[in-house]
Amino acid sequence: MISRELAKKFRAFIEEMSMNATDKEALDNIIAYPKWEVGKEYEKDFRLRYDDVLYKVLQNHTSQADWTPDKAVSLYVKVSIEEFPEWVQPQGSHDAYMKGDRVSHNEKHWESLIDANVYEPTESVPTLWEEIE
Repeated sequence: MISRELAKKFRAFIEEMSMNATDKEALDNIIAYPKWEVGKEYEKDFRLRYDDVLYKVLQNHTSQADWTPDKAVSLYVKVSIEEFPEWVQPQGSHDAYMKGDRVSHNEKHWESLIDANVYEPTESVPTLWEEIE
C-alpha cells in the first residue's frame, strides 16, 4: 500500500507536470487537474476542472460560490483545442480575441484581424473579422 506521504508527493508531481502540458495534453488527462473549490485562491493560468470541463484561470482571485467557472467569464475560460470554437461575447480586454484567433459564429468561420477584438463577427465589420471559407 502507498503511504500517505508518498501519495502527496506523487500528487504534487502530477500537478507540476500538468502546469506545463499543452492544451491537448491537458484535455487528454483532465483527471490530473484539481476540481474547482469555493474559497480557494487561484492564480492566473492555473487549470482546473468544473463539471468535467477543463478551465484556465484568467486573473488571480479567491473563488466564491456565485463565481463558478461556467458563469464567471471574466475569471475563467474553457480550455479548447477546436480550430473554430464557438464565439462568445468577451466581457472586456481580459477575454477579448487576439489577431489570428478563429471562431465559429452563425454557421460561419471567422478570423480576428485585430488584437483585443470584442466585436461580434459579421460581414458588417470587415476590418475586424474575416470570414474563412
